[in-house]
Amino acid sequence: MTTTTHVTDLYPTRGATEVATPRQDPVVWGSPDTPGPVTASDLQSLERDGFLAVDQLIGPDEVAEYRRELERLTSDPAIRADERSIVEPQSKEIRSVFEVHRISEVFARLVRDERVVGRARQILGSDVYVHQSRINVKPGFGASGFYWHSDFETWHAEDGLPNMRTISVSIALTENFDTNGGLMIMPGSHKTFLGCAGATPKDNYKKSLQMQDAGTPSDEALTKMASEYGIRLFTGKAGSATWFDCNAMHGSGDNITPFPRSNVFIVFNSVENTAVEPFAAPIRRPDFIGARDFTPVK
Repeated sequence: MTTTTHVTDLYPTRGATEVATPRQDPVVWGSPDTPGPVTASDLQSLERDGFLAVDQLIGPDEVAEYRRELERLTSDPAIRADERSIVEPQSKEIRSVFEVHRISEVFARLVRDERVVGRARQILGSDVYVHQSRINVKPGFGASGFYWHSDFETWHAEDGLPNMRTISVSIALTENFDTNGGLMIMPGSHKTFLGCAGATPKDNYKKSLQMQDAGTPSDEALTKMASEYGIRLFTGKAGSATWFDCNAMHGSGDNITPFPRSNVFIVFNSVENTAVEPFAAPIRRPDFIGARDFTPVK
Protein backbone atom coordinates (compact mmCIF):
# COMPACT_ATOMS: atom_id res chain seq x y z
CA MET A 1 0.00 0.00 0.00
CA THR A 2 1.32 3.44 -0.91
CA THR A 3 0.37 6.75 0.63
CA THR A 4 0.52 10.23 -0.85
CA THR A 5 1.71 13.06 1.37
CA HIS A 6 -0.42 16.17 0.98
CA VAL A 7 1.55 19.37 0.57
CA THR A 8 -0.26 22.68 1.00
CA ASP A 9 -0.15 24.90 -2.06
CA LEU A 10 1.10 28.22 -0.71
CA TYR A 11 1.33 29.81 -4.15
CA PRO A 12 -1.73 29.20 -6.37
CA THR A 13 -1.18 29.76 -10.08
CA ARG A 14 -2.43 28.79 -13.56
CA GLY A 15 -6.06 29.42 -12.59
CA ALA A 16 -8.78 31.48 -14.22
CA THR A 17 -7.30 34.80 -13.12
CA GLU A 18 -3.98 36.35 -12.16
CA VAL A 19 -3.49 36.31 -8.37
CA ALA A 20 -0.79 38.09 -6.35
CA THR A 21 0.27 36.33 -3.13
CA PRO A 22 2.68 37.78 -0.56
CA ARG A 23 5.83 35.70 -0.19
CA GLN A 24 5.40 33.08 2.55
CA ASP A 25 9.07 32.05 2.79
CA PRO A 26 12.38 33.61 3.82
CA VAL A 27 14.76 34.88 1.16
CA VAL A 28 17.94 34.09 3.08
CA TRP A 29 17.46 30.86 5.01
CA GLY A 30 20.89 30.65 6.59
CA SER A 31 21.79 32.37 9.84
CA PRO A 32 23.53 35.75 9.43
CA ASP A 33 26.56 34.41 11.32
CA THR A 34 26.82 31.20 9.28
CA PRO A 35 30.34 31.14 7.80
CA GLY A 36 30.63 31.25 4.03
CA PRO A 37 31.80 33.28 1.05
CA VAL A 38 28.86 35.75 1.16
CA THR A 39 29.30 38.75 3.47
CA ALA A 40 26.58 39.82 5.88
CA SER A 41 26.00 43.04 3.93
CA ASP A 42 25.62 41.09 0.67
CA LEU A 43 23.09 38.79 2.33
CA GLN A 44 21.14 41.88 3.37
CA SER A 45 21.24 43.15 -0.23
CA LEU A 46 19.99 39.79 -1.48
CA GLU A 47 17.17 39.87 1.07
CA ARG A 48 16.17 43.38 -0.03
CA ASP A 49 16.66 43.23 -3.80
CA GLY A 50 16.38 39.54 -4.67
CA PHE A 51 19.76 39.42 -6.40
CA LEU A 52 23.48 39.68 -5.76
CA ALA A 53 26.05 40.66 -8.39
CA VAL A 54 29.63 39.33 -8.11
CA ASP A 55 32.18 41.20 -10.21
CA GLN A 56 34.50 38.20 -10.63
CA LEU A 57 33.39 34.76 -9.53
CA ILE A 58 35.84 32.92 -11.79
CA GLY A 59 39.12 34.06 -13.33
CA PRO A 60 40.12 34.58 -16.99
CA ASP A 61 41.83 31.18 -17.33
CA GLU A 62 38.72 29.45 -16.01
CA VAL A 63 36.49 31.46 -18.34
CA ALA A 64 38.60 30.28 -21.28
CA GLU A 65 38.29 26.66 -20.16
CA TYR A 66 34.50 26.86 -19.80
CA ARG A 67 34.11 28.61 -23.14
CA ARG A 68 36.13 25.88 -24.85
CA GLU A 69 33.85 23.31 -23.25
CA LEU A 70 30.74 25.23 -24.28
CA GLU A 71 31.98 25.38 -27.86
CA ARG A 72 32.83 21.66 -27.81
CA LEU A 73 29.37 20.74 -26.61
CA THR A 74 27.44 23.00 -28.98
CA SER A 75 29.44 21.78 -32.01
CA ASP A 76 29.00 18.08 -31.18
CA PRO A 77 26.34 16.49 -33.45
CA ALA A 78 25.49 13.97 -30.73
CA ILE A 79 24.76 16.76 -28.26
CA ARG A 80 22.68 18.62 -30.85
CA ALA A 81 20.58 15.49 -31.42
CA ASP A 82 20.10 14.96 -27.68
CA GLU A 83 16.71 15.95 -26.23
CA ARG A 84 18.54 18.08 -23.68
CA SER A 85 19.52 20.53 -26.43
CA ILE A 86 17.07 23.32 -27.33
CA VAL A 87 17.43 25.07 -30.69
CA GLU A 88 16.39 28.53 -31.84
CA PRO A 89 13.06 28.38 -33.73
CA GLN A 90 14.32 30.44 -36.69
CA SER A 91 18.09 29.97 -36.97
CA LYS A 92 18.01 26.35 -35.75
CA GLU A 93 21.17 27.06 -33.77
CA ILE A 94 21.54 25.62 -30.27
CA ARG A 95 19.97 27.94 -27.70
CA SER A 96 20.52 25.90 -24.51
CA VAL A 97 21.92 22.58 -23.39
CA PHE A 98 20.35 21.25 -20.20
CA GLU A 99 21.75 18.99 -17.48
CA VAL A 100 25.19 20.18 -18.48
CA HIS A 101 26.72 19.14 -15.13
CA ARG A 102 25.90 15.53 -16.04
CA ILE A 103 27.01 15.77 -19.66
CA SER A 104 30.32 17.48 -18.89
CA GLU A 105 32.81 16.81 -16.10
CA VAL A 106 34.20 20.30 -16.70
CA PHE A 107 30.89 21.88 -15.71
CA ALA A 108 30.38 19.29 -12.97
CA ARG A 109 33.56 20.60 -11.32
CA LEU A 110 32.18 24.13 -11.51
CA VAL A 111 29.00 23.05 -9.70
CA ARG A 112 31.12 21.51 -6.91
CA ASP A 113 33.38 24.56 -6.63
CA GLU A 114 33.07 26.01 -3.14
CA ARG A 115 32.84 29.54 -4.58
CA VAL A 116 29.63 28.37 -6.24
CA VAL A 117 27.96 25.70 -4.11
CA GLY A 118 29.27 27.30 -0.89
CA ARG A 119 27.28 30.44 -1.63
CA ALA A 120 24.17 28.38 -2.34
CA ARG A 121 24.46 26.45 0.94
CA GLN A 122 24.98 29.66 2.88
CA ILE A 123 21.96 31.39 1.32
CA LEU A 124 19.61 28.40 1.56
CA GLY A 125 20.77 27.28 5.01
CA SER A 126 21.17 23.60 4.14
CA ASP A 127 22.82 21.13 1.82
CA VAL A 128 21.71 21.65 -1.78
CA TYR A 129 21.22 19.68 -4.96
CA VAL A 130 21.06 20.83 -8.58
CA HIS A 131 17.47 21.31 -9.67
CA GLN A 132 18.56 22.44 -13.13
CA SER A 133 21.73 23.33 -15.02
CA ARG A 134 22.29 24.54 -18.53
CA ILE A 135 24.52 26.52 -20.82
CA ASN A 136 22.83 29.36 -22.68
CA VAL A 137 24.17 30.51 -26.03
CA LYS A 138 23.14 33.89 -27.38
CA PRO A 139 25.11 34.38 -30.58
CA GLY A 140 25.05 37.76 -32.28
CA PHE A 141 22.58 38.84 -34.94
CA GLY A 142 19.24 37.58 -33.81
CA ALA A 143 19.37 35.26 -30.81
CA SER A 144 16.00 35.53 -29.10
CA GLY A 145 15.48 36.55 -25.48
CA PHE A 146 13.54 35.15 -22.55
CA TYR A 147 10.25 36.90 -21.73
CA TRP A 148 9.49 38.24 -18.25
CA HIS A 149 8.77 35.50 -15.72
CA SER A 150 9.38 34.17 -12.23
CA ASP A 151 11.29 30.89 -12.33
CA PHE A 152 9.55 29.72 -9.20
CA GLU A 153 6.15 30.08 -10.86
CA THR A 154 7.20 27.45 -13.39
CA TRP A 155 9.14 25.27 -10.96
CA HIS A 156 6.18 25.27 -8.56
CA ALA A 157 3.50 24.75 -11.20
CA GLU A 158 5.28 22.24 -13.43
CA ASP A 159 8.07 20.68 -11.31
CA GLY A 160 6.42 20.61 -7.89
CA LEU A 161 8.83 22.70 -5.78
CA PRO A 162 6.76 23.50 -2.65
CA ASN A 163 8.63 26.49 -1.24
CA MET A 164 10.83 29.38 -2.32
CA ARG A 165 14.09 27.83 -1.13
CA THR A 166 15.93 27.89 -4.43
CA ILE A 167 18.70 30.15 -5.77
CA SER A 168 20.11 30.55 -9.28
CA VAL A 169 23.46 31.75 -10.51
CA SER A 170 24.23 32.97 -14.01
CA ILE A 171 27.97 33.03 -14.70
CA ALA A 172 29.01 35.09 -17.72
CA LEU A 173 31.31 33.37 -20.21
CA THR A 174 31.31 36.40 -22.53
CA GLU A 175 31.09 40.08 -21.70
CA ASN A 176 27.62 41.35 -20.85
CA PHE A 177 27.13 44.72 -22.50
CA ASP A 178 24.03 46.87 -22.11
CA THR A 179 23.14 46.06 -25.71
CA ASN A 180 23.55 42.30 -26.22
CA GLY A 181 20.49 40.89 -24.52
CA GLY A 182 21.59 40.96 -20.88
CA LEU A 183 19.68 39.82 -17.82
CA MET A 184 17.07 42.24 -16.45
CA ILE A 185 15.57 41.94 -12.95
CA MET A 186 12.92 43.96 -11.10
CA PRO A 187 14.52 44.62 -7.66
CA GLY A 188 12.18 43.68 -4.82
CA SER A 189 9.76 41.76 -7.03
CA HIS A 190 10.75 38.52 -5.28
CA LYS A 191 8.61 39.52 -2.27
CA THR A 192 5.35 38.96 -4.19
CA PHE A 193 4.34 35.79 -6.02
CA LEU A 194 2.34 36.46 -9.16
CA GLY A 195 0.14 33.51 -9.97
CA CYS A 196 -0.48 33.54 -13.71
CA ALA A 197 -3.76 32.93 -15.51
CA GLY A 198 -4.38 30.00 -17.84
CA ALA A 199 -4.06 26.25 -17.61
CA THR A 200 -0.78 24.46 -18.39
CA PRO A 201 -0.87 22.60 -21.72
CA LYS A 202 0.41 19.03 -21.80
CA ASP A 203 4.13 18.88 -22.68
CA ASN A 204 4.25 22.66 -22.30
CA TYR A 205 8.01 22.52 -21.78
CA LYS A 206 8.60 21.66 -25.45
CA LYS A 207 7.25 25.06 -26.46
CA SER A 208 8.18 27.13 -23.39
CA LEU A 209 11.91 26.40 -23.65
CA GLN A 210 11.92 28.10 -27.04
CA MET A 211 9.34 30.80 -26.33
CA GLN A 212 7.66 31.32 -22.95
CA ASP A 213 3.86 31.39 -23.06
CA ALA A 214 2.08 29.63 -20.19
CA GLY A 215 3.23 31.12 -16.90
CA THR A 216 3.87 34.63 -18.21
CA PRO A 217 2.39 37.67 -16.46
CA SER A 218 -0.03 40.04 -18.13
CA ASP A 219 1.13 43.35 -19.58
CA GLU A 220 -0.89 45.12 -16.92
CA ALA A 221 0.81 43.25 -14.07
CA LEU A 222 4.27 43.78 -15.56
CA THR A 223 3.62 47.50 -16.01
CA LYS A 224 2.53 47.81 -12.39
CA MET A 225 5.54 45.85 -11.12
CA ALA A 226 8.03 47.77 -13.27
CA SER A 227 6.55 51.05 -12.06
CA GLU A 228 6.87 49.93 -8.43
CA TYR A 229 10.24 48.18 -8.54
CA GLY A 230 12.08 49.52 -11.58
CA ILE A 231 14.31 47.39 -13.80
CA ARG A 232 18.00 46.62 -13.29
CA LEU A 233 20.09 45.56 -16.31
CA PHE A 234 23.21 43.51 -15.52
CA THR A 235 26.46 44.14 -17.34
CA GLY A 236 29.91 42.80 -16.57
CA LYS A 237 33.05 41.12 -17.78
CA ALA A 238 33.29 37.43 -18.52
CA GLY A 239 33.69 35.68 -15.18
CA SER A 240 31.18 37.91 -13.40
CA ALA A 241 28.05 36.35 -11.96
CA THR A 242 24.54 37.22 -10.86
CA TRP A 243 22.85 35.27 -8.08
CA PHE A 244 19.10 35.74 -7.97
CA ASP A 245 16.16 34.50 -5.97
CA CYS A 246 13.84 31.96 -7.55
CA ASN A 247 10.88 34.37 -7.45
CA ALA A 248 12.60 37.46 -8.89
CA MET A 249 10.77 38.76 -11.95
CA HIS A 250 13.34 38.71 -14.75
CA GLY A 251 13.87 38.40 -18.49
CA SER A 252 16.24 39.29 -21.29
CA GLY A 253 15.94 40.86 -24.72
CA ASP A 254 16.98 39.64 -28.15
CA ASN A 255 20.64 39.96 -29.12
CA ILE A 256 20.83 41.82 -32.43
CA THR A 257 24.42 42.98 -31.88
CA PRO A 258 27.51 41.24 -33.32
CA PHE A 259 28.62 40.40 -29.75
CA PRO A 260 27.64 36.98 -28.40
CA ARG A 261 26.35 36.52 -24.86
CA SER A 262 26.84 33.08 -23.36
CA ASN A 263 26.54 31.93 -19.78
CA VAL A 264 26.32 28.86 -17.57
CA PHE A 265 23.20 28.75 -15.43
CA ILE A 266 22.93 26.62 -12.27
CA VAL A 267 19.87 26.27 -10.03
CA PHE A 268 20.44 25.04 -6.48
CA ASN A 269 17.52 23.82 -4.38
CA SER A 270 17.54 22.93 -0.70
CA VAL A 271 17.48 19.21 0.12
CA GLU A 272 14.69 20.20 2.54
CA ASN A 273 12.55 21.49 -0.36
CA THR A 274 12.54 18.51 -2.70
CA ALA A 275 10.01 18.33 -5.53
CA VAL A 276 6.60 16.73 -5.13
CA GLU A 277 3.97 16.34 -7.83
CA PRO A 278 3.32 19.46 -9.96
CA PHE A 279 0.94 21.96 -8.40
CA ALA A 280 -0.56 23.18 -11.69
CA ALA A 281 0.40 20.87 -14.56
CA PRO A 282 -0.93 17.53 -15.80
CA ILE A 283 2.47 15.81 -15.72
CA ARG A 284 6.00 16.46 -14.48
CA ARG A 285 8.58 17.93 -16.80
CA PRO A 286 11.48 15.63 -17.72
CA ASP A 287 14.17 15.08 -15.10
CA PHE A 288 16.79 16.91 -17.17
CA ILE A 289 14.74 20.12 -16.72
CA GLY A 290 13.43 19.55 -13.18
CA ALA A 291 15.62 17.07 -11.32
CA ARG A 292 14.23 14.16 -9.31
CA ASP A 293 17.66 13.13 -8.07
CA PHE A 294 18.02 15.00 -4.78
CA THR A 295 21.59 13.90 -3.99
CA PRO A 296 23.42 16.75 -2.23
CA VAL A 297 26.31 18.38 -4.05
CA LYS A 298 29.56 17.40 -2.37
